Amino acid sequence: MTEDTFFVLPDLVRGFAQSQPAKTAVIDDDRQLSYAELDEQMDMVAATLQHAGLKQGDAISLCGYNSSAYVVLFLGALRAAVVPSLIAPSSTAEGIANMAKDSQAKMLFIEDSLAEAVTPFLEGRTPILSLENAAVTAWSSKAISRPAPIRIRPDWPFNIIYSSGTTGTPKGIVQSHGMRSEHIKRAGIAFAYEASSVTMIATPLYSNTTLVSFIPGIAQGGTVVIMGKFNTADYMALAAKHKATHSMLVPVQYKRIMALPDFDSYDLSSFIMKFCTSAPFSGELKGDIVARWPGGLVEFYGMTEGGGTCMLPAHLYPDKLHTVGLPTEGHDIRLIDDDGIEVTQGKIGEVVGSSNAMMAGYYGQPEKTREAEWYSPEGKRFIRTGDNGRFDEDGFLTLMDRKKDMIISGGFNIFPSDLEAELIKHIAVADVAVIGVPSEDWGETPVAVIVREEGAEDAGDTIKAWLAERVGKTQRLHDVVFTDELPRSAIGKVLKRELRDTYATTQTGG
Repeated sequence: MTEDTFFVLPDLVRGFAQSQPAKTAVIDDDRQLSYAELDEQMDMVAATLQHAGLKQGDAISLCGYNSSAYVVLFLGALRAAVVPSLIAPSSTAEGIANMAKDSQAKMLFIEDSLAEAVTPFLEGRTPILSLENAAVTAWSSKAISRPAPIRIRPDWPFNIIYSSGTTGTPKGIVQSHGMRSEHIKRAGIAFAYEASSVTMIATPLYSNTTLVSFIPGIAQGGTVVIMGKFNTADYMALAAKHKATHSMLVPVQYKRIMALPDFDSYDLSSFIMKFCTSAPFSGELKGDIVARWPGGLVEFYGMTEGGGTCMLPAHLYPDKLHTVGLPTEGHDIRLIDDDGIEVTQGKIGEVVGSSNAMMAGYYGQPEKTREAEWYSPEGKRFIRTGDNGRFDEDGFLTLMDRKKDMIISGGFNIFPSDLEAELIKHIAVADVAVIGVPSEDWGETPVAVIVREEGAEDAGDTIKAWLAERVGKTQRLHDVVFTDELPRSAIGKVLKRELRDTYATTQTGG
């Protein structure tokens, strides 16, 4: 493998179909696809798309839950150089339609249960097809069996992934085949993906979080085990049954798994590497995983847009678990102030990053793309993250908060993560998020939204007083509210905008 090698994922699958045709590629519940079967079904999809008139660079939208059908459509589209536009099925019907229209999708493949609600918003402009496996097979069988061959280029779009929308209207993030090729190279070398690998897929396939693990699992000729809906006990049973070697999970999933009373009864000795990304990951939880779960643990910090990535091999740096690690090789990460000037070491600034793995831009939104970019004095292109961070003396990055979530109260900066880190230590607090709300006196003021531990009855005033003894005067809470569960995206991010909206509604009586 050389630096200038360009890997095309559908071509790799074709090679494995020839070299190891009977090898299991995908396990989905009780269904399995060998590499020969996967390759054949990818051909059917690619040929059918070409027969329908789709050309290189055209998009189709996929809106569904994890399944082998989803995998076949995704990879089959890539073989035809058609761009899968990935949409979360948890979006509103209007949102799904808007994202399909935004990507100029020629077809929308969607779960049967969602199709009726979405149809009126598309106004007949985009054909709707079932994403379910039987329907896909029937649809594809009408086509010629082999597609016209296409020689894919590195700069061609690989997929469009829509941002979660946690901070505004979702934007279509375009990632190239070249970017994915770099991803395949890095993962294969650094994380021991190979033909014997068994990768657990327990997060949504429409998320870049999942593709970070799914793509190298397939690209190296291994087996991927797909969970339709995550359940802690089911995950553990499947991991033990299939002798899983690799898995990507988000922090809330790790937390639930490590809390299982019978965790130690499962045989997880086959694990080589586990990964985490997408949401704050506490040092205490990382330490527990390293101590009790075989194999390494790697946290990634980065964005779907690409740019700079930090990596923390938690099993190698037990004294750095509060950080997200060091910039990965070839990734240039810097911190800038509000004026776009680089800050000195030890100071807090917005994280910006540059590498050979960067989005081409937001689909059809050049102004939004420009807003996401920062150029260094020497003219180098960086992607802005919107996160505040600080480098320590060893070059490890500690994240503070998203700039939009930082609370400015009476002229003082308050980082919600600092307050959350203290509040979670309280015996009555099972989960917590701190948000900023408007204040006539201070501009903004912090409010804690808390999920109580089972059986706890501590009052808000009690928790406020407890925290006041542990933080500075400017960091004291204005209010504490309780909820049964924090709203989270499918990959575990707390939806703070939703919390702010809910709090505002309750205060105004709306």
